[in-house]
This record gives sequence, structure tokens and C-alpha cells, in this order.
Amino acid sequence: MSSDLIRLSAAELGAAIARGEAGAVDAATAYLDRIGEVDGDINAFLHVDREATLAQARAVDERRAAGEELGPLAGVPIAHKDVFTTEDMPTTAASKILEGWLPPYDATVTARLREAGLVILGKTNMDEFAMGSSTENSAYGVTRNPWDTSRIPGGSSGGSSAAVAAFEAPLATGTDTGGSIRQPAAVCGLVGAKPTYGSSSRYGLIAFASSLDTPGPFARDVLDAALLHEAFSGHDPRDSTSIDAPVPPVVDAARRADVAGLRIGVVKQFAGEGYQPGVLQRFQESVELLESLGAKVVEVSCPSFDTALAAYYLIAPSEASSNLARFDAMRYGLRVGDDGTRSAEEVMALTRAQGFGPEVKRRIILGTYALSSGYYDAYYGSAQQVRTLIKRDFEAAFANVDVLVSPTTPTTAFPLGERSDDPMAMYLADLCTIPTNLAGNAALSVPCGLAPEDGLPVGLQIMAPALADDRTYRVGAAVEAALRDRSGGDLLAGSPYAV
Repeated sequence: MSSDLIRLSAAELGAAIARGEAGAVDAATAYLDRIGEVDGDINAFLHVDREATLAQARAVDERRAAGEELGPLAGVPIAHKDVFTTEDMPTTAASKILEGWLPPYDATVTARLREAGLVILGKTNMDEFAMGSSTENSAYGVTRNPWDTSRIPGGSSGGSSAAVAAFEAPLATGTDTGGSIRQPAAVCGLVGAKPTYGSSSRYGLIAFASSLDTPGPFARDVLDAALLHEAFSGHDPRDSTSIDAPVPPVVDAARRADVAGLRIGVVKQFAGEGYQPGVLQRFQESVELLESLGAKVVEVSCPSFDTALAAYYLIAPSEASSNLARFDAMRYGLRVGDDGTRSAEEVMALTRAQGFGPEVKRRIILGTYALSSGYYDAYYGSAQQVRTLIKRDFEAAFANVDVLVSPTTPTTAFPLGERSDDPMAMYLADLCTIPTNLAGNAALSVPCGLAPEDGLPVGLQIMAPALADDRTYRVGAAVEAALRDRSGGDLLAGSPYAV
């Protein structure tokens, strides 16, 4: 029974629970048992409380028994990235500086998950404060890719991607600042979406870069991702950057799965040197597939995309420098050296030195320098000008095409430790994803096969204008359906951790 429930998609599981064929407690038990079996190898979760999870599930079953009308994901378990505040479990952002911190309130995303009846299994591992592309920067150990446990699961949301890929959860939340949902989704063979900036609330999200951070979904198929996207998105008056607009019809688009007549642009800048041959091969096959399904494909040039990586690594660290100033040992979290003999400044310095990891310190220093007197205009100001050029390139492209496509990542999952001593090589993992964050547009990564040279998953990235998220789901669902028809099955069936 438990393995049968784990095999179901989130949509199928939600429907089975609604029909009374299983209960929320049954589903939670099945996934908790699975976590107990495999997470010692994967390290996807930082916090799991079996009894608290089962209590959540019982509450959902009781709501249904009382006749309450619940949504399509009611009773479905979910893994929650440890960057969203949760009043009933610790929130650490995978940092020692917040070890054991129990927030006094739920993030809006957390609250909406609960309202929709999803059952939170626990909090997932991540790069500390969402700074990284490999989940090797966590203060609580690395997470491993279920396709090959010697490789990275992507980052910063690697715990969430690994949990879904290892069948430890049918769904997961993530945050995408420069690709931190799409890149781990791609290297773990999953669907991952970056919604339009401002369409999913940042209230209660521990901030990395406020103008970039975007909550989004992980799932094993496009419809599941759309259902989760719809469940927690929408205007939030508590978030000053929240867009007061309806959630795009992503679920209808995922069910439509039709690209006939759509104009699809292939981004010229996302190919060539530095790209793994197998990634480019699977991408080209996906473009040909879209053409065979009735889409019109054209090449599009976005020259400012070549400078996106440099602009991002000035803007994001600058915002991080400001946001992380609140972790000062005075209000909450870790406090080091407070023995009565040191000043507040000394305690603060000791705490930040011990509480922050190397990558977080690197970005704080870089951001502080970029914002400093005499350098602001040369670095941060110039990066913001590049950001405007990137937005203009997107606008020009979307005047002629409905969506843009590219590989999600230049390579498949790289070995753990391979890029640990080379920050620039690590940053290149986000080469294709960063422009969308700088512009605030919508994007989605969908699996498009396995690279022939290593047998690891490859992702196809689909980009659309702001508040046109439904286009990404429509194209992603069409690719997913066509590839399943050709292969006769699900990509994840080839994973060593398939059930």
C-alpha cells in the first residue's frame, strides 16, 4: 500500500484521498517511512518530526470528514525548503547562526500550504542562506543527487530537489534567486518553476536578495508543479513587492499541453563553449520536437545576456550584504563571546565569524565593497544599468515570439567537491537561468532526456514574459507528453532511487 501511494503523482494522490481510497495519514506514513529508509544516504532533510506530521495529516482527514471542501492537493505531503518560516518547526536557512531557531510566525507560502491541506513532512537542506549552486554550502552537511550520490543535486534548493527525486516527497518548495529551483530541477530530472517575480509572496522568506528571490514549486511532472504553483501564489498585502493580479491559469495550461501555432525563440547566446555536448544534443532534439508538434521556431539574439552573470554577482551580493546585517547576535540566533568582558561590536564580530560559512562571508564582503563609497556607481550602479538592458532584450524578443527556450544548465550534475575551490566555475552553473531573475520574468525547467555521455538528466528551460507563466506550463506539458509517448515511460523510472 505505502509503495503504491509513493508511485502516484501528487494529482493522483490528491484524487485518491478525495475519493476515500486512502487517507492523508496513510500518505504521510508512506512518505515518512520512505524518508527513514533512504535519507541517511541523501541528506535531503534537516528536520523531520514524525508525530507532528501525522498530527497535520489527521487534521486534514478530520476537515474532510466534517464536510469541508478542500483543494486538489489536500492530504498530499510536501517537503519545505528551510528558508520559509514555520512556527511549529525550526527554520535555519542551513546556517549555524540560526541553529535551532523557532520562528514566531508562518511565512505566507507556509500558511497557504496549510490552508490548501498539504502536509509538511519537514524542512529541506540548502546552500546556506540560499547562496550556492550545489548544496555543498550547508552548515549541516552536503545533500546528494539520487541519480548518482557522488554528485551534487543542484542548489540552493538541493534538499528539495533531492527529496522529490528520491521519492521522499511528491512535491517540494524552493526559492529561485538566480536559478535555485530550475538548476536543481534540471540536474535531478524534475520539473521546477520560477514564477513571475512578485506573484508568490516573500513574506516570511529569509531574504538573500530582495529584488530577485522568488518562491516556486518542484514536482515530478508539469501538472503537479502547476497545482502547487497555484496553491501558494497570489497577491499578499504583507509583501510590498507582491503583484496585485490574478494567478496566471497555469493548471489549465498544463492540461492543455499544446504548442501548435506558438512562436518559440532559441536564444543564440546560450550555446557553444562551456556547454556539455550531450546537453546541447538533448536541447536540439527538444527544439526539433517542438517544431514537429506545430510550433514555429526562430533564433533570437539577446546580446546583453552575455553580461548577466557579472551583473548578478554584483546585485545579489550587494542585497545580501544589506539583508544579512540583521544577523548581529543582538536579537535572535547564535551569540558568541558574550561573557561580560566584550563590547557589543566584539560579540557581533565573533558571532558572525563563527555563524556564517565561507560562501556567505565571500558574498557579504563582495556586496559591501560594491556598495561602498567611491565604488557604488562603478559596480552596483553599472550592474543595474546592465539589468535594464537585459529587460529590454527580453522585451524585444517577446515582441516577436511567445516563449524563449534554452538549456537549463550548461552541464549535467557535477561531482561533489569538483568546484568547491573555484567559485567562478560554480557560478557558471547559473549561466542560463540568471537573466530571467534579473528581468523578473517567468521560467520553467522540464526534463528533456539523459545526456548520452553520463546518463544524467538534462533540463529544457522555457522562459515567458511577466505574468505569462501559463505559457511555460503549456510548452513544458507538451514536451513532457511527447517525450513520454516516445520513451513509453517516466524519466525518473531510470533513477536508482525509483520506486
